[in-house]
Order: sequence, then C-alpha cells, then structure tokens
Amino acid sequence: MKQLSESLPEPRTPDPRSAPPLRWGIIGGGLIAGLFVAAARTHTRQRVVSIGSRDHARASAFALAHGIDQAHGSYQALVDDDNLDIVYVASPHSEHRDHALLAIAAGKHVLVEKAFTQNADQAREVFAAADAAGVTVMEAMWSRFLPHYDVIKQILEDGILGQPVLTLADHGQYFDFDPASRLFNRSLAGGALLDLGIYPISLASFVHGTPVAVHAAGKGTSTGVDGQVSATLVNACGGHASISTTLFAKSPTTATISGTEARIEVPGDFYTPQPIAVIGRDGQRRVWDANRIHGHQGLAFEIAAFADMVAEGRRDSPLMPRSETITILQTIDEIRRQLGPLGIP
Repeated sequence: MKQLSESLPEPRTPDPRSAPPLRWGIIGGGLIAGLFVAAARTHTRQRVVSIGSRDHARASAFALAHGIDQAHGSYQALVDDDNLDIVYVASPHSEHRDHALLAIAAGKHVLVEKAFTQNADQAREVFAAADAAGVTVMEAMWSRFLPHYDVIKQILEDGILGQPVLTLADHGQYFDFDPASRLFNRSLAGGALLDLGIYPISLASFVHGTPVAVHAAGKGTSTGVDGQVSATLVNACGGHASISTTLFAKSPTTATISGTEARIEVPGDFYTPQPIAVIGRDGQRRVWDANRIHGHQGLAFEIAAFADMVAEGRRDSPLMPRSETITILQTIDEIRRQLGPLGIP
C-alpha cells in the first residue's frame, strides 16, 4: 500500500489527439451536441460531418453554426448516411433507446449520451442489438474518461485511502419551472435523477460498486417528474454513498470519498475536469492539479476513447463497462420504485 507521504499518481489518460480520425454524425441538436462538436474540433482529430433532426431547418441551422457539412431532415436519413462511422445520440432520454436501435440497425457504432436509456431493461435491449449487429455501443459518461478520475482510480487501487467507507456527492442546478422544458416533461423522461443525479450515482458505483441496499426519498414537481432526490446506497462491505440531486437549487456539486486512512476531496463541479486533494487522518495533504483541458472541453477524452474502441474493434470499455451501465440504471430503477408516489414515469 502506498503512503500519502509519497507523491500522487499521474493520470494515464491518453492525449485525445492520439485517437485515429473517424467520421461522426449527431442525432439531436441541443446544447450538449454543440459542446460535443466544440470539444471534438478543438482537442481531437475526429470529424463531425453530419447532423440529423426531425426538422431540416433546425438541422441546417446547427450545421451552419458548427461548420458541419451535411444536414439531414430525419434521423433515418442520418443513420443511413454511408459517410459515417459513428452516431452520437444526443436526443432527450426518452428517445435514447429508439435512436440507438435505429443507428445499430443501420450498422453504425453508437455513443449514447448519459443516462444511456430510461431504465435497465432498455439498456439490455440496446446492448443485445449491438451484439447481434456486431457494432460497438457505449454510454457517454464523460467523467469516467477525465484525467482526475484516473488519478482517483489509482489512489483507490493503491490503497492510499484504506477501505472506502463513505462517499458524499451532489448535483443540483436551479431551473425556472417550465412545463414545456424537457427537464419538467414526463413524456421526455424529465426530472433531476436521469439528467443530474446520474453523475453522483455513477461516482458511487465507481467507488463502491453495485449497492446491495438503496434508501431513497424525493420531492416531485407539478408535472410529475422528480424534482429532488436523496439516496443512501450501501455496498456489500458496508460502505455508504450518500447522493443528492435537485432541479430547485444550485448545490455545491462537490464530492468527497472517505476511507479508513485518508479522504479525497473534489471541488465543484466534480464531474468536470478538476483538481483533487487527498487528506490523511493526520491532516497531511497532497494535491493533484494538472488539468490541461477544462470545462466541457473535457468531452474530448470520451470522444477519443470511443474512437479508439471502434478502430480497434473492441466492444466494451474498462472505464465505462456495459455491465456497469446496466447496474447503475438498476439502482436508478430502484430509486424510482421507492419514489413511486411522485409519479415518475
């Protein structure tokens, strides 16, 4: 076991420019799609060549704004484009399953924005279809591919923290109530849990594995989606993860991982490129702070990682395994079951 007196490990994260250039098309032209294109263009050699929308005018406007050559007025036309290697699904959660299956049926590799699907059963269906078609599909949980997550991973593996005991993580953003917004719309699988809560739940899985017990409470909105959720996730060794998420306030969005020997502190927003501090029981402190890519530009790491997977013919990622995508959604399914009176779809 390494001691805290030694220097912290350096990330093993590859330079995003090292991935071979492939051709990408995007389903959905919202905010995350724009951030995705900007990160790919700035920090990778990937080529975003096509955008698809149900509205050709909207697709054309997105293409013009982001320097994309081809705009399609339907999702079917996008996935049928022979000039594509990969389809990135950036539509609302309610459409992830259908859009992923559409791209898989067209023989395309698919990167699906988090949360991967609305529930675990849908995720199993998508992965089974990918296996049958012989294509690669992965959840776009971009945090897993960031350098500071690899530093955390090595610290956990090296035993610097001792036995992980307690993880605290939150993700809260304030949104003006708008029944038409996807966040407050049941038909679009809105709510805090799938959009924001997925980050602290994924971190809990990263540290503690699949929980054996879940205890949840929440508050709904007038449109019937989960507006605020808190949960304690207990693993087989007795480790706890306490997570919270809300649409009603901007929370610190920080994370702390406490072990028997030391703890890790990650400032907000913990799921974006951040420094980390490791503090021993005696107060000794070590800091890693060497991020060269910041904010949502960090999407470049997952983009490059998926391009590497496709180029190498790999079907699964050790950083975001398909099995873990399913177990995280199982946890969310259980939280939603416990919050049934909120009317979460």
